[in-house]
Amino acid sequence: MKVGIIGASGYGGLELIRLLHNHPEIEKIDLFTSSEVGTIFSEKYPHLVNIHDQPMHEIAQDHISKLDTVFFSTPAGVTTSLLPPLVGAGPKLIDLAGDFRLKDPALYEQWYQKDAPANEFLEKSVYGLPEWNKKAIQEAEFIANPGCYPTAVLLSLLPLLKNKLIDGSQLVIDAKSGVSGAGNKPSQATHFSETNENFSIYKIHQHQHIPEIEQAMNLFADQPDPITFTTHLVPMTRGIMATSYAKVNGQVTEQQLVDCLKETYENHPFVRVLTDIQKIGTKQVYGSNYCDIHVKVDPRTNRATIISVIDNVVKGAAGQAIQNMNIQYGLDETTGIANIPLFI
Repeated sequence: MKVGIIGASGYGGLELIRLLHNHPEIEKIDLFTSSEVGTIFSEKYPHLVNIHDQPMHEIAQDHISKLDTVFFSTPAGVTTSLLPPLVGAGPKLIDLAGDFRLKDPALYEQWYQKDAPANEFLEKSVYGLPEWNKKAIQEAEFIANPGCYPTAVLLSLLPLLKNKLIDGSQLVIDAKSGVSGAGNKPSQATHFSETNENFSIYKIHQHQHIPEIEQAMNLFADQPDPITFTTHLVPMTRGIMATSYAKVNGQVTEQQLVDCLKETYENHPFVRVLTDIQKIGTKQVYGSNYCDIHVKVDPRTNRATIISVIDNVVKGAAGQAIQNMNIQYGLDETTGIANIPLFI
């Protein structure tokens, strides 16, 4: 297959290149840019010397229409205008930004503070959470890849909510991410002096992933209640840990929660349900497409603590996008992305 990446110079784009380079079905990777046409990519990123020495191309429909799949790894708001003309042009489209995830345009404008895409394209987009929407992904021409935080949260909570094992009306979700989640554009918030030896909370009750999580909970688990969701920045490069707190329903036991998670993900290779462990950390999924989940119930409070860890740039972005592409083409989901986590 021949694929293209628009926005390749960002962290998500770089990770797409790394993973697609080892994908056995990929013959060629074309890189597109709106501002650096002709720039040799390996001159910009020397770690790709003798690996990806080709120039970046202009975003032209006649070129893109000859490809099999195009990945969009651009900042929020860009694909709203860039992607629609390419729908129906030939290739399958996978958007890693948040422009087409929310089906309600008013919600998008409220939370992203940008103009929403046209309704006809919101209706065409398929939410690309492979473990929960595989059938729709198989038939999709246009996929909205989930956000990094929603991926970690939804994989850990959807089975328990769908089976009514926990009370979704008072969910509290405490999430933490590495600095790469902010992208590679320099800012004060990600400045070394601001992040090093610092631990901060940001976008309190205002994070744009809140409506995405709520929408998916309603869609896949019939859970309409709002959530309390807080995000923190950790002085590390990669990784997300989402820790959720919920009351268990009735006399539900910890073993029932574990069994539910295991049964749900029995045939899903990238979700690992961990038991009998003393600790869980982001390092155990670093550089991989795995999502690891652990759950404990405190009998004193009848409250469950559900922990989920992912690599935000892989399972939270590029890896999941390739997993979706594999599903679209009838390949094994793990093709090209079955690498072992990098622990040290």
